[in-house]
Amino acid sequence: MHWPPLSPISPLVISILVPSCIAAGQGENSSPQPLPNGDSVCDCFLSNGTQPSYFSNHMFFDFRNLTKDAGVPALITNETLATIARPTSEYFSDDEWTSVWQLQGWDNSEGKGKGLSGAAAVLMVNSPSNVYIQKNNDSDAVSDTYMTLRTQRLPKFQTAAAFQTKTSDYQFVSLRMLARTTGGPGAVTAMFTYRDATATSNVQEADFEVLTRGPRERVQLTNQPSFDSNGQVNPNATRNVTLPDDMIWSQWAVYRLDWTSQSSVWYVDGQRLANITFQVPQEASGINFNAWSDGGSWSGNMTVYDQANLQIQWIEMIYNTSASTSTRRRDPSRFWSRDAGPRGELLRRRDSSSRTCKVVCSIDDVAEAGVATMLWNSSSTATRMAGADARNGMAWAWALLVGSLVWLVAV
Repeated sequence: MHWPPLSPISPLVISILVPSCIAAGQGENSSPQPLPNGDSVCDCFLSNGTQPSYFSNHMFFDFRNLTKDAGVPALITNETLATIARPTSEYFSDDEWTSVWQLQGWDNSEGKGKGLSGAAAVLMVNSPSNVYIQKNNDSDAVSDTYMTLRTQRLPKFQTAAAFQTKTSDYQFVSLRMLARTTGGPGAVTAMFTYRDATATSNVQEADFEVLTRGPRERVQLTNQPSFDSNGQVNPNATRNVTLPDDMIWSQWAVYRLDWTSQSSVWYVDGQRLANITFQVPQEASGINFNAWSDGGSWSGNMTVYDQANLQIQWIEMIYNTSASTSTRRRDPSRFWSRDAGPRGELLRRRDSSSRTCKVVCSIDDVAEAGVATMLWNSSSTATRMAGADARNGMAWAWALLVGSLVWLVAV
Protein backbone atom coordinates (compact mmCIF):
# COMPACT_ATOMS: atom_id res chain seq x y z
CA MET A 1 0.00 0.00 0.00
CA HIS A 2 1.25 3.48 -0.85
CA TRP A 3 0.95 5.93 2.03
CA PRO A 4 0.96 9.66 1.25
CA PRO A 5 3.93 11.52 2.72
CA LEU A 6 3.40 13.19 6.06
CA SER A 7 4.61 16.71 6.68
CA PRO A 8 7.29 17.28 9.34
CA ILE A 9 5.82 18.08 12.73
CA SER A 10 7.25 20.60 15.12
CA PRO A 11 7.92 20.18 18.86
CA LEU A 12 5.06 22.63 19.47
CA VAL A 13 2.63 20.29 17.72
CA ILE A 14 3.90 17.27 19.69
CA SER A 15 3.53 19.22 22.93
CA ILE A 16 -0.07 20.00 22.01
CA LEU A 17 -1.07 16.59 20.70
CA VAL A 18 -0.03 14.52 23.71
CA PRO A 19 -2.01 16.43 26.34
CA SER A 20 -4.89 16.86 23.91
CA CYS A 21 -5.33 13.08 23.72
CA ILE A 22 -5.50 12.93 27.51
CA ALA A 23 -7.84 15.88 27.62
CA ALA A 24 -10.15 14.37 25.04
CA GLY A 25 -10.44 11.20 27.05
CA GLN A 26 -11.54 13.16 30.08
CA GLY A 27 -14.27 15.07 28.28
CA GLU A 28 -18.02 14.62 28.22
CA ASN A 29 -20.45 14.92 25.33
CA SER A 30 -21.12 18.58 24.61
CA SER A 31 -22.05 20.92 21.79
CA PRO A 32 -19.79 23.80 20.73
CA GLN A 33 -20.18 26.78 23.00
CA PRO A 34 -18.79 30.29 22.50
CA LEU A 35 -16.18 31.23 25.07
CA PRO A 36 -17.74 33.56 27.68
CA ASN A 37 -14.90 36.11 27.51
CA GLY A 38 -14.23 35.94 23.79
CA ASP A 39 -10.94 34.29 22.87
CA SER A 40 -8.91 35.80 25.73
CA VAL A 41 -8.28 32.35 27.23
CA CYS A 42 -6.96 30.87 23.96
CA ASP A 43 -3.23 30.21 23.67
CA CYS A 44 -3.52 29.16 20.03
CA PHE A 45 -6.00 28.23 17.31
CA LEU A 46 -6.25 25.04 15.27
CA SER A 47 -7.69 25.22 11.75
CA ASN A 48 -9.54 22.36 10.11
CA GLY A 49 -9.36 21.31 6.46
CA THR A 50 -6.71 19.78 4.23
CA GLN A 51 -3.75 21.20 6.17
CA PRO A 52 -4.77 21.57 9.85
CA SER A 53 -2.38 24.08 11.38
CA TYR A 54 -1.78 25.94 14.63
CA PHE A 55 -1.87 29.73 14.76
CA SER A 56 -1.06 32.13 17.58
CA ASN A 57 -3.37 35.05 16.83
CA HIS A 58 -6.97 35.80 15.88
CA MET A 59 -8.54 38.91 14.32
CA PHE A 60 -12.08 39.65 13.24
CA PHE A 61 -13.41 42.75 11.48
CA ASP A 62 -17.18 43.07 11.25
CA PHE A 63 -18.80 45.45 8.73
CA ARG A 64 -22.40 44.29 9.21
CA ASN A 65 -23.65 46.82 11.73
CA LEU A 66 -22.05 50.16 10.86
CA THR A 67 -25.12 52.19 9.94
CA LYS A 68 -23.70 55.46 11.29
CA ASP A 69 -20.73 55.11 8.90
CA ALA A 70 -22.75 54.14 5.82
CA GLY A 71 -22.81 56.27 2.69
CA VAL A 72 -21.68 55.99 -0.93
CA PRO A 73 -19.12 58.75 -1.63
CA ALA A 74 -18.98 60.63 -4.90
CA LEU A 75 -16.36 59.59 -7.41
CA ILE A 76 -13.25 61.77 -7.51
CA THR A 77 -12.53 62.41 -11.17
CA ASN A 78 -9.16 64.12 -10.72
CA GLU A 79 -6.38 61.53 -10.51
CA THR A 80 -4.18 63.60 -8.20
CA LEU A 81 -6.97 64.42 -5.77
CA ALA A 82 -8.10 60.79 -5.83
CA THR A 83 -4.81 59.52 -4.40
CA ILE A 84 -4.89 61.92 -1.44
CA ALA A 85 -8.58 61.59 -0.58
CA ARG A 86 -9.53 61.37 3.07
CA PRO A 87 -11.13 58.21 4.51
CA THR A 88 -14.82 57.97 3.72
CA SER A 89 -15.99 57.62 7.34
CA GLU A 90 -14.75 57.71 10.92
CA TYR A 91 -14.54 53.93 10.89
CA PHE A 92 -11.51 54.04 8.60
CA SER A 93 -9.82 56.66 10.79
CA ASP A 94 -10.33 54.79 14.05
CA ASP A 95 -7.35 53.19 15.77
CA GLU A 96 -8.97 49.76 15.60
CA TRP A 97 -8.76 49.98 11.80
CA THR A 98 -5.56 51.98 11.33
CA SER A 99 -3.59 49.84 13.78
CA VAL A 100 -3.92 46.94 11.33
CA TRP A 101 -4.82 48.26 7.86
CA GLN A 102 -3.72 50.98 5.43
CA LEU A 103 -5.94 52.41 2.70
CA GLN A 104 -3.99 52.76 -0.54
CA GLY A 105 -3.54 55.95 -2.58
CA TRP A 106 -1.18 55.52 -5.55
CA ASP A 107 -1.21 54.98 -9.32
CA ASN A 108 0.49 52.72 -11.85
CA SER A 109 2.36 55.48 -13.67
CA GLU A 110 6.13 55.05 -13.96
CA GLY A 111 6.50 58.82 -13.84
CA LYS A 112 5.81 61.74 -16.12
CA GLY A 113 6.47 60.74 -19.71
CA LYS A 114 7.56 57.20 -18.73
CA GLY A 115 4.35 55.33 -19.39
CA LEU A 116 2.57 52.75 -17.22
CA SER A 117 3.92 49.84 -15.22
CA GLY A 118 3.81 46.30 -16.53
CA ALA A 119 1.33 45.48 -19.28
CA ALA A 120 -1.18 48.15 -18.25
CA ALA A 121 -3.05 49.96 -21.00
CA VAL A 122 -4.98 52.37 -18.75
CA LEU A 123 -3.87 54.63 -15.92
CA MET A 124 -5.12 53.06 -12.67
CA VAL A 125 -5.48 55.21 -9.56
CA ASN A 126 -6.10 53.69 -6.13
CA SER A 127 -8.12 56.06 -3.98
CA PRO A 128 -9.16 55.85 -0.31
CA SER A 129 -12.49 57.30 -1.50
CA ASN A 130 -13.32 53.93 -3.07
CA VAL A 131 -13.36 52.03 0.23
CA TYR A 132 -16.56 52.73 2.14
CA ILE A 133 -19.39 51.34 4.24
CA GLN A 134 -22.62 50.81 2.32
CA LYS A 135 -26.18 50.09 3.39
CA ASN A 136 -27.33 46.58 2.54
CA ASN A 137 -30.43 46.97 0.37
CA ASP A 138 -30.72 43.30 -0.59
CA SER A 139 -34.30 42.03 -0.44
CA ASP A 140 -33.09 39.17 1.76
CA ALA A 141 -30.45 41.16 3.65
CA VAL A 142 -29.03 39.53 6.76
CA SER A 143 -26.83 42.52 7.63
CA ASP A 144 -27.45 46.24 7.91
CA THR A 145 -24.25 47.20 6.08
CA TYR A 146 -21.14 45.91 4.36
CA MET A 147 -17.83 47.31 3.18
CA THR A 148 -17.41 48.07 -0.54
CA LEU A 149 -14.25 48.31 -2.62
CA ARG A 150 -15.16 50.15 -5.83
CA THR A 151 -13.45 50.32 -9.20
CA GLN A 152 -14.86 52.29 -12.14
CA ARG A 153 -13.64 53.27 -15.58
CA LEU A 154 -13.62 57.02 -16.03
CA PRO A 155 -12.83 58.83 -19.30
CA LYS A 156 -9.23 59.58 -18.28
CA PHE A 157 -8.36 56.76 -15.87
CA GLN A 158 -9.55 53.72 -13.92
CA THR A 159 -10.32 54.55 -10.31
CA ALA A 160 -9.63 51.60 -8.01
CA ALA A 161 -9.65 50.47 -4.37
CA ALA A 162 -7.12 48.68 -2.19
CA PHE A 163 -6.13 48.21 1.42
CA GLN A 164 -3.42 46.13 3.03
CA THR A 165 -1.95 45.33 6.42
CA LYS A 166 0.41 47.94 7.85
CA THR A 167 3.07 45.30 8.39
CA SER A 168 4.35 42.48 6.21
CA ASP A 169 5.26 40.08 9.01
CA TYR A 170 2.38 37.63 8.55
CA GLN A 171 3.93 34.20 8.10
CA PHE A 172 1.16 31.69 7.45
CA VAL A 173 -2.52 32.42 7.87
CA SER A 174 -6.03 31.07 7.56
CA LEU A 175 -7.80 34.05 6.00
CA ARG A 176 -11.56 34.26 5.43
CA MET A 177 -14.11 36.80 4.19
CA LEU A 178 -17.87 36.75 3.64
CA ALA A 179 -18.01 38.51 0.29
CA ARG A 180 -19.35 38.83 -3.23
CA THR A 181 -18.31 40.57 -6.45
CA THR A 182 -20.73 42.65 -8.50
CA GLY A 183 -20.57 44.75 -11.65
CA GLY A 184 -19.39 44.76 -15.24
CA PRO A 185 -16.63 42.90 -17.08
CA GLY A 186 -13.02 44.01 -17.13
CA ALA A 187 -12.18 44.13 -13.41
CA VAL A 188 -10.41 41.99 -10.83
CA THR A 189 -11.37 41.63 -7.18
CA ALA A 190 -8.96 39.83 -4.89
CA MET A 191 -7.89 38.66 -1.44
CA PHE A 192 -4.23 37.69 -1.27
CA THR A 193 -0.92 37.51 0.56
CA TYR A 194 1.96 39.47 -0.93
CA ARG A 195 5.69 39.83 -0.42
CA ASP A 196 7.18 42.60 -2.51
CA ALA A 197 10.19 41.93 -4.71
CA THR A 198 12.28 43.87 -7.21
CA ALA A 199 11.95 41.11 -9.83
CA THR A 200 8.72 39.36 -10.82
CA SER A 201 10.42 35.98 -10.54
CA ASN A 202 11.03 36.65 -6.83
CA VAL A 203 7.46 37.61 -5.96
CA GLN A 204 5.81 35.44 -3.32
CA GLU A 205 2.04 35.69 -3.41
CA ALA A 206 -1.04 33.51 -2.87
CA ASP A 207 -4.12 34.85 -4.70
CA PHE A 208 -7.88 34.40 -4.54
CA GLU A 209 -9.19 36.33 -7.57
CA VAL A 210 -12.44 36.98 -9.40
CA LEU A 211 -12.08 38.08 -13.04
CA THR A 212 -15.31 39.78 -14.07
CA ARG A 213 -14.47 39.29 -17.75
CA GLY A 214 -14.73 35.53 -17.21
CA PRO A 215 -17.55 33.10 -16.42
CA ARG A 216 -19.48 34.05 -13.30
CA GLU A 217 -19.11 30.57 -11.83
CA ARG A 218 -15.29 30.48 -11.97
CA VAL A 219 -12.49 31.92 -9.81
CA GLN A 220 -8.70 32.05 -10.20
CA LEU A 221 -6.38 30.56 -7.56
CA THR A 222 -2.63 31.11 -7.83
CA ASN A 223 0.74 30.86 -6.13
CA GLN A 224 2.53 33.67 -7.95
CA PRO A 225 4.34 34.08 -10.24
CA SER A 226 2.00 32.24 -12.58
CA PHE A 227 4.16 32.85 -15.68
CA ASP A 228 7.49 31.24 -16.49
CA SER A 229 10.57 33.03 -17.83
CA ASN A 230 9.16 32.77 -21.37
CA GLY A 231 5.90 34.47 -20.44
CA GLN A 232 3.90 31.26 -20.60
CA VAL A 233 1.32 30.31 -17.96
CA ASN A 234 2.73 27.73 -15.57
CA PRO A 235 -0.10 25.22 -14.95
CA ASN A 236 1.54 24.06 -11.72
CA ALA A 237 1.09 27.51 -10.20
CA THR A 238 -2.54 28.34 -10.94
CA ARG A 239 -6.04 26.88 -11.23
CA ASN A 240 -9.20 28.25 -12.81
CA VAL A 241 -11.90 26.55 -10.75
CA THR A 242 -15.68 26.22 -10.89
CA LEU A 243 -17.49 27.28 -7.73
CA PRO A 244 -19.46 24.52 -5.96
CA ASP A 245 -23.22 23.98 -5.88
CA ASP A 246 -24.01 26.06 -9.00
CA MET A 247 -22.78 29.14 -7.18
CA ILE A 248 -21.75 32.36 -8.93
CA TRP A 249 -19.40 34.98 -7.55
CA SER A 250 -22.11 37.63 -7.27
CA GLN A 251 -23.67 35.59 -4.44
CA TRP A 252 -22.56 35.92 -0.84
CA ALA A 253 -20.11 33.19 0.16
CA VAL A 254 -17.27 32.60 2.61
CA TYR A 255 -13.97 32.71 0.72
CA ARG A 256 -11.05 31.13 2.56
CA LEU A 257 -7.31 30.88 1.89
CA ASP A 258 -5.13 28.68 4.11
CA TRP A 259 -1.47 29.51 3.55
CA THR A 260 0.97 27.17 5.30
CA SER A 261 4.59 26.29 4.66
CA GLN A 262 3.52 23.22 2.67
CA SER A 263 0.68 24.49 0.51
CA SER A 264 -1.93 27.08 -0.33
CA VAL A 265 -5.46 25.70 -0.02
CA TRP A 266 -8.59 27.55 -1.15
CA TYR A 267 -12.19 26.99 -0.01
CA VAL A 268 -15.62 28.45 -0.68
CA ASP A 269 -18.34 27.85 1.91
CA GLY A 270 -16.20 25.12 3.45
CA GLN A 271 -15.69 23.17 0.22
CA ARG A 272 -12.13 22.81 -1.01
CA LEU A 273 -11.44 24.26 -4.45
CA ALA A 274 -7.71 23.63 -4.86
CA ASN A 275 -4.51 22.67 -3.05
CA ILE A 276 -1.32 23.99 -4.69
CA THR A 277 2.04 22.85 -3.33
CA PHE A 278 4.11 24.39 -6.15
CA GLN A 279 6.17 27.51 -5.22
CA VAL A 280 4.29 28.07 -1.97
CA PRO A 281 5.23 31.48 -0.49
CA GLN A 282 7.66 31.04 2.40
CA GLU A 283 8.62 34.55 3.48
CA ALA A 284 6.67 36.84 5.78
CA SER A 285 4.09 38.81 3.78
CA GLY A 286 1.31 41.37 3.93
CA ILE A 287 -2.44 40.72 3.59
CA ASN A 288 -4.21 42.57 0.77
CA PHE A 289 -7.69 43.21 -0.63
CA ASN A 290 -8.43 45.12 -3.84
CA ALA A 291 -10.75 45.87 -6.75
CA TRP A 292 -9.01 47.13 -9.88
CA SER A 293 -8.47 47.18 -13.63
CA ASP A 294 -5.64 48.50 -15.78
CA GLY A 295 -6.94 47.67 -19.24
CA GLY A 296 -4.36 44.91 -19.61
CA SER A 297 -4.80 41.36 -20.80
CA TRP A 298 -5.33 39.99 -17.29
CA SER A 299 -8.06 42.30 -16.06
CA GLY A 300 -9.51 43.23 -19.42
CA ASN A 301 -10.65 46.71 -20.36
CA MET A 302 -13.78 48.10 -18.71
CA THR A 303 -16.29 50.11 -20.71
CA VAL A 304 -16.21 53.79 -19.75
CA TYR A 305 -18.44 54.40 -16.69
CA ASP A 306 -18.81 50.67 -15.97
CA GLN A 307 -18.18 49.74 -12.35
CA ALA A 308 -17.34 46.61 -10.34
CA ASN A 309 -17.30 46.09 -6.58
CA LEU A 310 -15.90 43.76 -3.97
CA GLN A 311 -18.40 43.79 -1.10
CA ILE A 312 -17.40 42.29 2.25
CA GLN A 313 -19.50 41.65 5.36
CA TRP A 314 -16.62 40.48 7.54
CA ILE A 315 -12.94 39.49 7.51
CA GLU A 316 -11.48 36.92 9.89
CA MET A 317 -8.04 35.42 10.21
CA ILE A 318 -5.95 33.24 12.47
CA TYR A 319 -2.27 33.73 11.81
CA ASN A 320 1.36 33.58 12.85
CA THR A 321 3.95 36.27 12.41
CA SER A 322 7.68 36.27 11.77
CA ALA A 323 8.10 37.69 15.28
CA SER A 324 6.11 34.87 16.86
CA THR A 325 8.94 33.88 19.20
CA SER A 326 7.82 36.71 21.44
CA THR A 327 6.25 35.47 24.67
CA ARG A 328 4.28 38.64 25.37
CA ARG A 329 0.55 38.22 25.86
CA ARG A 330 -2.03 40.80 24.91
CA ASP A 331 -3.78 42.94 27.46
CA PRO A 332 -6.90 40.94 28.46
CA SER A 333 -8.60 44.08 29.77
CA ARG A 334 -8.99 45.47 26.24
CA PHE A 335 -12.11 43.67 25.12
CA TRP A 336 -13.06 43.92 21.51
CA SER A 337 -16.26 45.41 20.08
CA ARG A 338 -18.05 43.24 17.52
CA ASP A 339 -17.99 46.01 14.94
CA ALA A 340 -14.69 47.64 15.80
CA GLY A 341 -11.88 45.28 14.91
CA PRO A 342 -9.52 42.84 16.59
CA ARG A 343 -9.72 41.64 20.15
CA GLY A 344 -7.03 43.40 22.13
CA GLU A 345 -3.42 43.72 21.13
CA LEU A 346 -1.95 41.53 18.41
CA LEU A 347 0.51 39.64 20.57
CA ARG A 348 1.82 36.11 20.87
CA ARG A 349 -0.54 33.86 22.84
CA ARG A 350 1.70 31.42 24.55
CA ASP A 351 2.40 30.50 28.15
CA SER A 352 5.77 32.08 28.90
CA SER A 353 6.56 29.62 31.68
CA SER A 354 5.94 26.32 29.90
CA ARG A 355 6.48 27.49 26.31
CA THR A 356 3.57 25.30 25.21
CA CYS A 357 0.09 25.98 23.92
CA LYS A 358 -2.25 24.68 26.60
CA VAL A 359 -5.62 26.14 25.61
CA VAL A 360 -6.41 25.25 21.99
CA CYS A 361 -9.35 26.96 20.29
CA SER A 362 -11.11 26.89 16.92
CA ILE A 363 -12.99 29.33 14.70
CA ASP A 364 -14.33 26.53 12.49
CA ASP A 365 -17.73 24.84 12.78
CA VAL A 366 -19.10 27.68 14.89
CA ALA A 367 -22.58 29.16 14.73
CA GLU A 368 -21.37 32.76 14.55
CA ALA A 369 -18.46 34.31 12.66
CA GLY A 370 -15.79 35.86 14.84
CA VAL A 371 -16.49 33.59 17.80
CA ALA A 372 -13.97 31.02 19.03
CA THR A 373 -14.73 27.74 20.79
CA MET A 374 -12.36 25.76 22.98
CA LEU A 375 -11.16 22.41 21.63
CA TRP A 376 -9.23 21.45 24.75
CA ASN A 377 -7.46 22.82 27.79
CA SER A 378 -4.51 20.71 28.87
CA SER A 379 -3.80 22.96 31.86
CA SER A 380 -6.66 21.43 33.86
CA THR A 381 -7.66 17.87 34.74
CA ALA A 382 -11.26 18.97 34.37
CA THR A 383 -10.79 19.56 30.65
CA ARG A 384 -13.90 19.23 28.56
CA MET A 385 -14.04 19.07 24.79
CA ALA A 386 -16.10 22.04 23.61
CA GLY A 387 -16.96 20.59 20.26
CA ALA A 388 -18.34 17.40 18.81
CA ASP A 389 -18.70 14.16 20.78
CA ALA A 390 -15.62 13.77 22.99
CA ARG A 391 -15.04 10.25 21.78
CA ASN A 392 -14.76 11.58 18.24
CA GLY A 393 -12.37 14.21 19.52
CA MET A 394 -10.34 11.49 21.19
CA ALA A 395 -10.14 9.51 17.97
CA TRP A 396 -9.21 12.64 16.02
CA ALA A 397 -6.45 13.58 18.43
CA TRP A 398 -5.05 10.06 18.61
CA ALA A 399 -5.07 9.86 14.82
CA LEU A 400 -2.96 13.00 14.63
CA LEU A 401 -0.60 11.71 17.31
CA VAL A 402 -0.18 8.24 15.79
CA GLY A 403 0.35 9.73 12.34
CA SER A 404 3.02 12.00 13.75
CA LEU A 405 4.78 9.11 15.50
CA VAL A 406 4.68 7.06 12.30
CA TRP A 407 6.36 9.91 10.50
CA LEU A 408 8.99 10.26 13.20
CA VAL A 409 9.79 6.53 13.08
CA ALA A 410 9.92 6.60 9.28
CA VAL A 411 12.52 9.33 9.22
